[in-house]
Amino acid sequence: MKIYKFGGASVKNAEGIKNVARIIGLEQEADILVVVSAIGKTTNALELVVDACFYNKSELNELLVSVKTTHLEIVKELFDPSDVMFINDIENLFLELECILENEQLHEDYDFLYDQIVTYGELISSRILSSYLLKTGLRTQWIDSRNFIITDNRYRDARVQWEETERIIKNRLLPLARKNLIVTQGFMGRGPMGETTTLGREGSDYSAAIFGKCLGAESVTIWKDVPGVLNADPKRFNPTHLLTELTYNDAIELAYYGASVIHPKTIQPLKAAKIPLFVRSFIDTDNPGTRVFEGEHRIQTPCFILKEFQWLLEISSSDFTFIAEDHLRDLFERFSTYKVRVNIMQNSAIRFRCAIDHKEHQHIPLIQELEKAGFVVKAQAGLKLLSVYQPQLQEAREKAQSMGKIILEQQVDSAAHFLIA
Repeated sequence: MKIYKFGGASVKNAEGIKNVARIIGLEQEADILVVVSAIGKTTNALELVVDACFYNKSELNELLVSVKTTHLEIVKELFDPSDVMFINDIENLFLELECILENEQLHEDYDFLYDQIVTYGELISSRILSSYLLKTGLRTQWIDSRNFIITDNRYRDARVQWEETERIIKNRLLPLARKNLIVTQGFMGRGPMGETTTLGREGSDYSAAIFGKCLGAESVTIWKDVPGVLNADPKRFNPTHLLTELTYNDAIELAYYGASVIHPKTIQPLKAAKIPLFVRSFIDTDNPGTRVFEGEHRIQTPCFILKEFQWLLEISSSDFTFIAEDHLRDLFERFSTYKVRVNIMQNSAIRFRCAIDHKEHQHIPLIQELEKAGFVVKAQAGLKLLSVYQPQLQEAREKAQSMGKIILEQQVDSAAHFLIA
């Protein structure tokens, strides 16, 4: 069995969906499970819907109509008016979404509401793709991934309950996958009370890896709008180089530091099961792309990863005592509670400094909580973090200096990090 994962760029319009169907059709003799992301920028659009629902309901209807119009225009291009069953299935998902938006009882917890709403991007895109594949004659079955991926209730960053997930996938999904091409959603799972959860932003790659591991797949392929894994984002750096092969460990390091081609959690389950990962272009399908596998030879090419919208937090105790072990324990407990990831950090006798991603719904409450606990917090926004894996240090520092003023620098193992103002 093979796992194919298609991102939002590959299904952003009707032509994209037709191209995905063409790629899948090339493998008619293979058992395939397809994981699909939300269409185009739908996740971003639905995040605005969540914000409107939580903060400013006057904008809600206009935002929802925009999302619905985008999808129905694609549906109109792919299906004839006579395809009533397909069209009704898609419209029913929008009705479900509208019911959630009208239920005021669900609007008290932002993260919970986020997971219930944003996942409709994947539900709708997968239903459109599955229906189109059926229309073209491929024997296809749409499934709801929430029936198979079981998680805890850590909303927006749920943790997979592996034992139960693997048991359900092997017992209930494997027999289906042997009969039909399966189309399902990335990014989402089911919590302990039956509620929808998400696996973290861009978590569809991770979903593909979960299905791959639990089904014992021969490979997982992520189809992107780039030739494979490059040593830098071509929109930000020039020139760039294709990395034709990566070890699992190299891929884990790159993903951890923020390489957007692969989700950070994707590699671990594939490494554990020794399942190769391929990153290929849905535009140039003749290009073999990048293979990620269990190898010994580590890459030597410097890789540049730039993360924008960073905050620098400088935290000290209000009585100017040392930042000791008990302070650090209190700090990291609060970072964990508010789901704030520390990208880089430095600790001195009286000050702890760290760079974090801009996530207003998480770091603002964190800062308020730290101040209540007696810490003094200074925050600086609008920063960039350049991480260089396998760096030539002087070249990396010069690259960072060309982007602005370096205000924090850190070297760890085979990587260098520069926080830039």
